[in-house]
Amino acid sequence: MSNTIVVAQDFAKSLYESHETYKEKTITKRRFGYQTLVSIIEKLKSVPLFEVSTGTKSTQGRDIFLVKFGKGKTKVLLWSQMHGDEATATMALADIFNFFQKKDKFDPLRKELLEKCTFYVVPMLNPDGAEAWTRYTALGIDMNRDALALVTPEGTLLKHLQQSLKPEFGFNLHDMERRYSAGETGNLATISFLATAFNKAQDINPVRKKSMQVIAGMNRALQQFIPNSVGKWPSDFEPRAFGDNIQKWGTTLILIESGGYKGDPEKQHIRKLNFVAILTGLESIANKTYQKEDIRTYDSLPVNHKSIFDIIIRNVTIKKSGAVFKSDIAINRYENPVTGKDYFTTRSSIEELGDLSIFFGTEEINGIDLELVTEKEVSRGMKADLQLVKNGVVIYTIKNGTIEK
Repeated sequence: MSNTIVVAQDFAKSLYESHETYKEKTITKRRFGYQTLVSIIEKLKSVPLFEVSTGTKSTQGRDIFLVKFGKGKTKVLLWSQMHGDEATATMALADIFNFFQKKDKFDPLRKELLEKCTFYVVPMLNPDGAEAWTRYTALGIDMNRDALALVTPEGTLLKHLQQSLKPEFGFNLHDMERRYSAGETGNLATISFLATAFNKAQDINPVRKKSMQVIAGMNRALQQFIPNSVGKWPSDFEPRAFGDNIQKWGTTLILIESGGYKGDPEKQHIRKLNFVAILTGLESIANKTYQKEDIRTYDSLPVNHKSIFDIIIRNVTIKKSGAVFKSDIAINRYENPVTGKDYFTTRSSIEELGDLSIFFGTEEINGIDLELVTEKEVSRGMKADLQLVKNGVVIYTIKNGTIEK
């Protein structure tokens, strides 16, 4: 292992261990809302390091903020929450704003980043969607399919920023469905990357190659904390999407998708991983160490796959329609946002019955000696309220998709 790689890994580990120092304490849940961001932005306005402006207003009249800092030649544009219900990286960006205001052992890094790069950050590109906790803008449009039509003010702003600033690098920050796996494995894809394609042939030009190189370094940093849980989003070309077009327009585009991590429903651990990944990527851009990365590292990342359910019960005895048989059962939980609140209710569903040997559960129960007991005959789509019984004794109770022993 080269000295450069060792230093980079030590740097990532130090960031990981220090994250709590920079964590924005006003955000403890991923559904924190527009006004919380406004409060954070108002504080930044009083810090000389930051230049805060309003890029435009959303359809419903909310300011879409642009935060500029640094004075270097290399321009980097970062944006989060173009989908309103994808807030994990927004939390990490708030932490990064705090990071740049501190004075500590990372001062040499801050100095390098601020002298070599100029950063432009849109922390919440779709504030209307964030308030409603929906993927879409107030017009009902997925703005990540608006790069060509430019119907939305949010999409129009993003293209304007790319065209006017002409950043060398762009970070497109998203959340993805939490049950994706890293390849056809039982490992949740906690973080996934994509060097977006700029054409249908998925060619690699110098702009896209740099995406792959930056991602290679970020992946290596994260493997220390989530081994075998870093994935790659499928690279199919989407001609309407911003990521694909921004790559096509000449900005090296790094897409980050925040997925799932066991025991982290509010994605606070994944927030920390975003903090580490983004700063690691920015550091490699500032000192150009990404140029030493082999794109084969990117190519080797496992492609996201749908291999995981929340719970799988294996080989349980089921009585149904007069038959007695052994079967696997898959259960998922789904979040239902509560209007005007920062929390969710949960509904559960029995997703599959039968041979699930090619799938995995985030939680698994060996039901070989157990019998399934439900109020009515088990079927796909029913609420997951059930008991697993052995010789008349309840061994497991599952209530609305949650295991209660």
